[in-house]
Amino acid sequence: MSHPPRSFHLLAKPTGATCNLDCTYCFFLSKDELYPNRSTRMGDDVLRAYITQLLAAQPDGEVNVAWQGGEPTLMGIDFFERAVTLAQDAKRPTQQLLHTIQTNGTLLDDEWVSFFGRHQFLVGLSIDGPADIHDRYRVTKNGRGTHAEVVRAWNLLRAAGVETNILCSVSAANSAHGPEVYRYFRDDLRAEHIQFIPIVERATEATLGLAEQGWSDKPGRRRILYTQSGSLTTSRSVTGADYGRFLIDVFDEWVRHDVGRVYVQLFDVTLGNHLGLHSLCVHSPECGAALAIEHNGDVYSCDHFVEPDHLLGNVMERPLAELVALPQQVEFGRHKSTSLPRQCRECDVLFACHGGCPKDRFTTTSDGEPGLNHLCAGYLEFFRHSRSSFTEMARLLRAGRYADEIMAQ
Repeated sequence: MSHPPRSFHLLAKPTGATCNLDCTYCFFLSKDELYPNRSTRMGDDVLRAYITQLLAAQPDGEVNVAWQGGEPTLMGIDFFERAVTLAQDAKRPTQQLLHTIQTNGTLLDDEWVSFFGRHQFLVGLSIDGPADIHDRYRVTKNGRGTHAEVVRAWNLLRAAGVETNILCSVSAANSAHGPEVYRYFRDDLRAEHIQFIPIVERATEATLGLAEQGWSDKPGRRRILYTQSGSLTTSRSVTGADYGRFLIDVFDEWVRHDVGRVYVQLFDVTLGNHLGLHSLCVHSPECGAALAIEHNGDVYSCDHFVEPDHLLGNVMERPLAELVALPQQVEFGRHKSTSLPRQCRECDVLFACHGGCPKDRFTTTSDGEPGLNHLCAGYLEFFRHSRSSFTEMARLLRAGRYADEIMAQ
């Protein structure tokens, strides 16, 4: 008896690590070291294999065709027109397509916006806050800030009615400015959907100096391939304590004024965990269902683990459905739970945290056991601080009421 396919998320990188920007904290820029002296543009043969295999391997219902980079818009609109047509032709009648793209926004114009609108793309736009904060790390190849260009793209997308959310990286540049950053998104940009992503750049004693210089390939700079190894972090990285304070500051503003009006991904996920529903791999008991495909068809265990030890295979040589189900990948997902240290297993907020992302679990517990999350101190403070509010919102929802009623209490 055959079993229905398991749903999974596959993030496609059609330009590999190639990007028109030089964001200082973007360790993915180093991933072109995986493919030296080779083109990093997805060819039509790989595109066809990726799209058709993705739709064939997914169950009925909504299927997300997701694009990221590097900077995916470097591929041009014609490439994405072909991708949309291929997906429409390959989908089964019982499947619904959701097209998503994550972009730095600097290349968007009226033609791009029209394309996104026609095909109902969900566009994620990377913005780290007001100009003085955003421009500290999100810069061009010659070091110029990009805030004005990104806001121009935001305004174009919003004016055209394209569904857009903000992806904000939380780093040393903005971690002490939670209320300012949140209010800027809410009040100035009128954003309704926001994701906060912690910047954690790992390094060893031998690589820290190189990591501090950044990850792009510049003349005179010795560069290394970034891998999830080492117990040190760069000065750009957010500490656990600072990340926790950032989340608490944003949460306190949100829970008083914006429940049901502004959707912050981590808050939605935390409320779901209070209801026993897991929607994000970072804070689910297991992971392994969020993979990445490179420009040449190579499939990796996770977007954060695009490195040799986590290469599963290539869709031009082995079907995607088989790669996703490999024992190596199954064990990768289970290891998130089985490798939890005792301190995590006995923690009172384990139900909400589940140890966080494995890429950040490189510190030790108070009794020296490995596997503690670098952000543990912050997660602990945030999940404890917000627990009573989320417990009440969960109670309201179970009673058939609305979570935003908590603002009247």
